[in-house]
Amino acid sequence: MSRDFVNFSIVGAQKGGTTSLDRYLSQHPQIRTAPQKEVHFFDLQFERGHEWYESQFPIDRDNNPFDRDLKVGEASPYYLFHPCVPERMASVYPGIKLIVMLREPVDRAISHYHHAVRHGFEPLSFAEAIVAEPDRLRDEAAKLICGHVDFSYSHQHHSYLARGRYLEQIQCWEQFFPRSQFLYTDSACFFADPEPELLRVCDFLGVEPFTLPEYPSHNPGVGDDGAIDPAIVDRLTEEFRPHNRALFDWLDLDFGWPV
Repeated sequence: MSRDFVNFSIVGAQKGGTTSLDRYLSQHPQIRTAPQKEVHFFDLQFERGHEWYESQFPIDRDNNPFDRDLKVGEASPYYLFHPCVPERMASVYPGIKLIVMLREPVDRAISHYHHAVRHGFEPLSFAEAIVAEPDRLRDEAAKLICGHVDFSYSHQHHSYLARGRYLEQIQCWEQFFPRSQFLYTDSACFFADPEPELLRVCDFLGVEPFTLPEYPSHNPGVGDDGAIDPAIVDRLTEEFRPHNRALFDWLDLDFGWPV
């Protein structure tokens, strides 16, 4: 196993622009991404082993000199939230660079909810789903950590609010990786003007600056403008204020979210 076969990972957050960034990077001549976005190795497929994981990338570093100079990575946005991934990833690729795309948590939760409905993961209304979330997620992370379960349907699909409490997740990751290996980006900036964010990522990865003639949106939240009770949005905005403030203090950043 090469400890640096995979150089970077876009670890989340879900509905934060990870698909678009993955598609843009896949066009860079110095970068190779997995043909299938969301390989899900470190969260759902870890028992397959690193050789299976590395076989998902279309390169041959042993026999092709050009391939040895490529930066290799993938995007699986469940990684950020899954409690076992940081330690697993650090055990295999301790020097990996980590791209974390953070979206304002109420917008992210609503987009996540619409995504779950579209794909048949969610039968409840948004109001019902956020009320049900604590019971649905109760002890699920602990079961994953202890190995009592390999997969939790609700942890993956019904974690609308929990995924927006970013600091809890980031502190777990920073137990295993130094801050210098992270790039934190604001999804709103990426959505509004992808090119400067793409250039930041290129600089972070140590590849040549790269731009595209156009920046199509991949995996957009079709239907994300569906009716959500404004009173619920206001309540969630208030609930997330202290979490946002703590996140910005921890990272010494300010994305302009309500605090």
